[in-house]
Amino acid sequence: MKTSIYTLTSELHDEKAVGAVTEAFLGSLGIDYTLKGSDYADYGDGSLDLIYVRTGGTEGIFKRLLPELQKKSAQPFYLLTSGKSNSLAASMEILSFLRQTNLRGEIIHGSTDYINHRINILKKVREAHQQLKGCRLGIIGEPSDWLISSHADKDAVRQRLGIELIDIPMSELLETINNVNVNGNGGFEGTGTDINDALPGANRIYMALKSVVERNNLQGFTLRCFDLLTEVRNTGCLALAKLNAEGIVGSCEGDVPAMLSMMITKSLTGLSGFQANPSSINPDTGEMLFAHCTIPLNMVERYEMDTHFESGIGIGIRGYAATGPVTIFKVSGDVSRYFIAEGYLIANQAKADLCRTQQIIRLADKSQTNYFLTNPIGNHHIILPGHNSELINDFLTGTVDELIVKT
Repeated sequence: MKTSIYTLTSELHDEKAVGAVTEAFLGSLGIDYTLKGSDYADYGDGSLDLIYVRTGGTEGIFKRLLPELQKKSAQPFYLLTSGKSNSLAASMEILSFLRQTNLRGEIIHGSTDYINHRINILKKVREAHQQLKGCRLGIIGEPSDWLISSHADKDAVRQRLGIELIDIPMSELLETINNVNVNGNGGFEGTGTDINDALPGANRIYMALKSVVERNNLQGFTLRCFDLLTEVRNTGCLALAKLNAEGIVGSCEGDVPAMLSMMITKSLTGLSGFQANPSSINPDTGEMLFAHCTIPLNMVERYEMDTHFESGIGIGIRGYAATGPVTIFKVSGDVSRYFIAEGYLIANQAKADLCRTQQIIRLADKSQTNYFLTNPIGNHHIILPGHNSELINDFLTGTVDELIVKT
C-alpha cells in the first residue's frame, strides 16, 4: 500500500526554505511515500493519507479543505509535523477543531524512529481495513449449543468491519465429505494405530472444507465441529490446523466472535491465532492455562497427533509454540467491545486431562485476570505471538465502542 503525503503551508512562508526543510525531514523518516503537495485531488484513493502540516498559520486552510476531504475519505486525519515554523502548534489547533466536530485524528510527531513506527502501524491498519471490506465468512452449522453468548449481529459486523456473514447448512459440508474424491492421509503420518486409522477421514474433512470454502467464495469460516463426531466419527481439528496455516481462517464450535477476532488478527499480522479456552487462572500471579485441540500449524515449532480430548475420537493436535511475548484478544459478536492483554507464553504442557494443545501464559498486568472472572466476552480467546496491542487498538479505534482494560 502506498503512503501519500499532502501538505499545508502558509503563504507567509518562503517556499524555497520550507521546501528544503520538507526534503530533509521526509528523507530522514525512512519510509516509502509519494509527495502530493497541496493537490488533494486523489485524497482517499486507498492509500494511507498523511497531511504534512509544514508551517503555522495553516488552520484556516485546513478548515476550508475539510468538507472536500470528508467526501473523499472516512479515515482519520493524520497530521504529520516536524515541529518547524510553528507547525506543531497549528497541528494542535487543527486536531482540537476536529475533536470539537467529533472527527478522528492524530498528530504524528516525535523522533524519526517514533514517526517511522507510527506510520508503519497505521499503514498495516489501513491495509487490514481494505482487506476486510467485502470479506465473506461462513457459519457452517450453527454455534454449538453451549455457546449461548457467542452469536453475532450480522448488520453490525457488516457496518463496522465490512464483513459479510454467510449461513451454510451443516448438510452441505456432510454431503461434500461423502462425495469428495480423496485418498490417503494427505502427507501426514500418525504415531499409533488409532491415529493412522483416523487420518484418511481427517484428510477427507480437510478437502471437503476446502471445497465448501471455494464454492462459497469464503475467506474464512466457523464450524459446528462437534457434529462431525456423531456424523462421521472424526474431527475437524487437523483440517482447521492446516487451513489456518494456509491463510483460510477457521474457528471451532461455530463461535462467530472467535472467527471475527481471528480474521482481524489475520488481516493485521498474517496469523489467525490460537483459539483456546482458559482452563485455569491464578489472579495472584497472573498465570493462565489455555487449551484447545487444534492450533494453526504455522504457529508451532512442532506438533503431535493425539485423539480429540472430550471424545477420544479422530485427530487432535498437540502443538508446541515458541515461548515469548504473546497477545490475548477477543471482540464481541456485535463488534461493540473488545479485550486485549499482553503477556508471555512461559511453557507448553501435555497433560492427559485437557485439550491437547496447552499453553501457560503469564499476563504482563496480572489485574487483567479480573476481566476473565467478572466480564468475559465468551469463553474462547485468541492468542497470537508478539505484543500487538498497539496494532489491534489502532485498528479498532473508531470501530468498536469499548476497550475492556480492567473491570
